[in-house]
Amino acid sequence: MTRFDDYLAEQLQDPEFRAEWEALQPERAIVQAMIDARQKTGLTQKQLAEKTGISQSDISKFETGSGNP
Repeated sequence: MTRFDDYLAEQLQDPEFRAEWEALQPERAIVQAMIDARQKTGLTQKQLAEKTGISQSDISKFETGSGNP
């Protein structure tokens, strides 16, 4: 296990945290699907940005969960 996995397992013991984590699962699934699709096609974030007109920094923020799609 990674340190993050250990930390997450510890945090999930808190019912309030667990409820929020579970509520955000659909968003995490969408983001992961987008990352997987981009990587499967062999595109970099920069290449995806050029094809979509979305800035590379916005794609990065979305993929890391720090941006709002």
